[in-house]
Amino acid sequence: MTLGDRFEATMAAAGRGEEWAITVLYRDVNPQLVAFLRARARGDADDLASEVWLTLARQMPSFRGDERRWLGFVFLVARRRLNDHWKQRARRRTSPVDADQLADRPALVDVEAAGLARVTTEEAADFVLRILPRDQADVILLRVMAGLDVGEVAVAIGKRANHVRVIQHRALRRLATALSRAGEDATASSGAARTPKPAKMTMETELA
Repeated sequence: MTLGDRFEATMAAAGRGEEWAITVLYRDVNPQLVAFLRARARGDADDLASEVWLTLARQMPSFRGDERRWLGFVFLVARRRLNDHWKQRARRRTSPVDADQLADRPALVDVEAAGLARVTTEEAADFVLRILPRDQADVILLRVMAGLDVGEVAVAIGKRANHVRVIQHRALRRLATALSRAGEDATASSGAARTPKPAKMTMETELA
């Protein structure tokens, strides 16, 4: 997910409306963009990605910055579009939810019992979104699902890189605590002598 030395010329050509350059930028970033959007709004990810690219296309002629800033800007636009999406859905929501229905939602222990190492990407994203506040969840999803580095995430969420590292550290600690508690619950309920737990250090090493 990097154009390296080709980025400057490609962005300049995209800003002039040259189709080949826009296609290169699209193919370079779109898989990670869709993965992030699917984690946050699964059924609407493709439509949202199209809307993000319409916004990006309008911004290309005036964009100034290197590839890191571009990647951060792509996901900044994506997060703004997601916020608009959820606001629109909230306004359209008219049917109250019966409290009894909430009891049927998957419990945290279901994810832990299956073993985080074996869950699908969608299940892992659901777990992150269920446990973490939105800012922390976005940092983890941008790092893992979108493959951004700390500097790129900083642009995407409008914060400094050091602040991103703090958010990431807090998010990982919170996830580790949730996994540990879920593992204890799974062991108690199943009577198993041992419940496999994903290693916290593995996550921290991958996101370092």
